[in-house]
Amino acid sequence: MTALLDVRELQTHFMTRDGTARAVDGVSFTLERGQILGLVGESGSGKSVTGFSILGLVDPPGRVAGGQVVFDGTDLIAGGEKAMRPLRGKRIAMIFQDPMMTLNPVLRIDTQMIETVRAHETVSRAEALRRCREALVQVGISSPDERLKSYPHQFSGGMRQRVAIAIALLHKPDLIIADEPTTALDVTIQAQILSEVQKLCAQSGTALIWITHDLAVVSGLADRLAVMYAGRIIEEGPTAAIIANPRHPYTRGLIDSVPHGKRHGAMLTQIKGMTPSLLNLPKGCKFAPRCPRADAACQVEPALTPAGPGRQVRWHHPHAAAEAPP
Repeated sequence: MTALLDVRELQTHFMTRDGTARAVDGVSFTLERGQILGLVGESGSGKSVTGFSILGLVDPPGRVAGGQVVFDGTDLIAGGEKAMRPLRGKRIAMIFQDPMMTLNPVLRIDTQMIETVRAHETVSRAEALRRCREALVQVGISSPDERLKSYPHQFSGGMRQRVAIAIALLHKPDLIIADEPTTALDVTIQAQILSEVQKLCAQSGTALIWITHDLAVVSGLADRLAVMYAGRIIEEGPTAAIIANPRHPYTRGLIDSVPHGKRHGAMLTQIKGMTPSLLNLPKGCKFAPRCPRADAACQVEPALTPAGPGRQVRWHHPHAAAEAPP
């Protein structure tokens, strides 16, 4: 069975006065219909830029410098904007971290949602309005008729985010790229959104890339997990297997820094140091300066190698369980 999305050696660079920042550096993964992939990492790891690159939303001075993004058999990078335009918003949707990247502040919600429906389908205004109501109810917004007549500034930040999520769900797309969409939501609404997203993926075969730094959310949502660091995937595999037994010290550090499950009063483990500057990356393994198990072998850049059934890890000791940082 052909994968819905096949990302191959994706590279996205940003040109600066001080040199070229390789925000995404050789990222590869596949996504099947109905599958949920969690893309996790610290701020600056390249996970959001990966999502923007798939959709062709990287603005200058950034550019997609290489690789392939094959969606349902079509290479979107080779096809350019002509190939992307009919897909964006209908078959591929994105939920941004900031809902005002989706919403127009001077237009009513009904105008924006109806335009979204009719931009890709020839339906009556009444039918488009019916779909809009259903989408708002789906994300937990009561009194949808009243809300449709409102402007974005009349909503709270969390309400605006729910409207943005509803817009992404309007066409029941084949692929949704969600960039930390539940950050501004309270836990009750967050749980409802996660439930609706899982239901959509299971029932309609929608694939989902969930970009986040919140391992607690993604551990209960994603089928597979890809951990990014300095523009590269450093560990990838089934979510349950990675959470239970991470093979890379960076993944272990991320998991150990989560408060959930820790004894009351126990100190949280931190990953020492900071993410490196993309303009001045260390030689060899990019995580070596922060790694408690770095040795001479780390002077050479490790490749992604198999580390168990359906798993890959970018580390020189892939078959040893990673130890928690001291």
